[in-house]
Order: sequence, then structure tokens, then C-alpha cells
Amino acid sequence: MYQRILVPLDGSPTSTRGLQEAIRVAQLTKGRLRLMHVIDELSFALGMSAYAGYGGDWLGLLREAGASVLEQGKSAVVASGVGVETLLEDHLAGPVHVMVTAEAIRWPADLIVLGTHGRRGIGRTVLGSSAENILRYSTVPVLLVRDLPEAKAAAAASGESVRLHAPSGAVAMQ
Repeated sequence: MYQRILVPLDGSPTSTRGLQEAIRVAQLTKGRLRLMHVIDELSFALGMSAYAGYGGDWLGLLREAGASVLEQGKSAVVASGVGVETLLEDHLAGPVHVMVTAEAIRWPADLIVLGTHGRRGIGRTVLGSSAENILRYSTVPVLLVRDLPEAKAAAAASGESVRLHAPSGAVAMQ
């Protein structure tokens, strides 16, 4: 069970927490990870905004940043003794959740593990939630790893709660 684990990465601390949990699951199940970074239209637009005075290749810069995120993640996985491969989706073929759920089918993944900010209210409405949409549209189980503030992280280290969603329903785990 959970031999093929898909891990979307974006370089954020939350994404790193998801990767750490995916490594733990893979170690327990003797599974393999596929790390994935998606450059979608939103990240392309934000990249253009961040480099407003830059007249060069924006997509090239995003590809370099994505490759760096994947290489850092791969290094962590290799150090843990777990098998790993990487995938950079950079053809702007759709939003993150569409690309991730399609890859989960194509590969095929037994589990998707990703970090989530757990935004609520206006923050979720304005920024959207790739994690929420992956959870909603995935045909394979999804393990969401919540982002914890540093003060809470130490207290929760002995047993934090994560949420596992299987297509047949959600289960809370301790």
C-alpha cells in the first residue's frame, strides 16, 4: 500500500513539511516518491510581476527556480534512503490541481502528499487553494499536512493531526 507517492512541491516551508511526511510514509511502506513542480499560468503571471523591469525569459527563470526546488527535495529524499524521481511541468497546460491530479492518474500514484496552509475565509477566497482542489478532484487518496506556526510546532511534535482523504471519504489521523 502507498508504494507510489506523488509529492507536489513549490519551495515553501509548508511544501517542505509535506515532503518530510511523504518521506516518512515511503520509509514505512518501502515506497517511492515522485516529486513534482508545476509552473502554471498563475505562477507565470506572478513571475512576470516580480520581474517587472526584467526584459528576459520569465519562463526560463521559473524553470530554473522549479528545477532548484526539485533538486533540493530530491537531495532530502536521497539522504533518507528512499527512491525518488522528479518531474517539472512547465508547459502552462492548466492550474496546479489539474496537473497534479492528472499526473496521479498517469503515473499512477497510490497517494498524493502535500503541505497545506489551511487558509480559511478571505485568505482562501483571494489566494485560492491548490491543496483544496487537489483534495476535491483527486481519484487517489490525499494526505494533507498542515502548516504549523513555529510556536505550535514544538508542542505538536509528539503527535500532530493530519487529514487523509480517500475517494470514499476522509479520515482524521493522529
